[in-house]
Amino acid sequence: MQNNEYLNFAKEMCKMSGEVMKKYFYQDSGISYKGDRTIVTLADKEINHILIENVKEKFPNHSVDGEEEKFGESKYVWVCDPVDGTAMYARHIPVAVFSLALVVDGVPEVGVVYDPFLDNLYSAVKGQGAYCNDKKITVNDFTLEDERSIGQFDMWPAAEYNDIPTMNELYKKTYFVGIGSIIRASVCVASGDFTCCIFPGTKGKNCDIAAVKVIVEEAGGKVTDLFGNEQRYDKAINGAVISNGVVHDELISCIKENIQRKGE
Repeated sequence: MQNNEYLNFAKEMCKMSGEVMKKYFYQDSGISYKGDRTIVTLADKEINHILIENVKEKFPNHSVDGEEEKFGESKYVWVCDPVDGTAMYARHIPVAVFSLALVVDGVPEVGVVYDPFLDNLYSAVKGQGAYCNDKKITVNDFTLEDERSIGQFDMWPAAEYNDIPTMNELYKKTYFVGIGSIIRASVCVASGDFTCCIFPGTKGKNCDIAAVKVIVEEAGGKVTDLFGNEQRYDKAINGAVISNGVVHDELISCIKENIQRKGE
């Protein structure tokens, strides 16, 4: 029952966060830039702070690892990306989402992703399946060569890995896009709309993948680091491959052969 209590809390945070995202969407969102040239908005900061205050009140022995603000130290960590897709959000393109996971000893046990523009709430508790608005969702069974297959890849100047050589190979097999939010694209894998996503994020990027890990895997898919390994989600990650499971080994093989680490 406890994980369901945590899920209910996470869903409440989705609704609160969605209101904040919509409030700032058509306003001056107070844009600033981090050292890696990624955008931070007032919505990011406000949502992160709201989460911390609510965790302090309801689960005082838990900690928070948010992209913009952290609180406490515990084996129970609420890992949050307040607004994933800020570059699009700041330009009034509605693909951004809120993401929250409860990570216990490095393993995501509960995950939610909320798209406030479509009012779609994706959720999962480990061992209980994955849902969108309480309707069960599952990954597709497409191969990369299937004409219905589509994937997402991300790249930015400060990323530790350069995945362009990998993409040059994978483009020969399937169609790839970059929609501006790795989390939004990943729940598309969970719902069967996308086949896979490749994400080269490392430092601080556990916030992007923690909820995705439990949602996609409960939908029947697979999530690992870039090289097919399991990893913790309460600290920096080694990139991520998110897939329907069918294409996972093929993606990992291509990545190992082609990905480049900057500085090497």
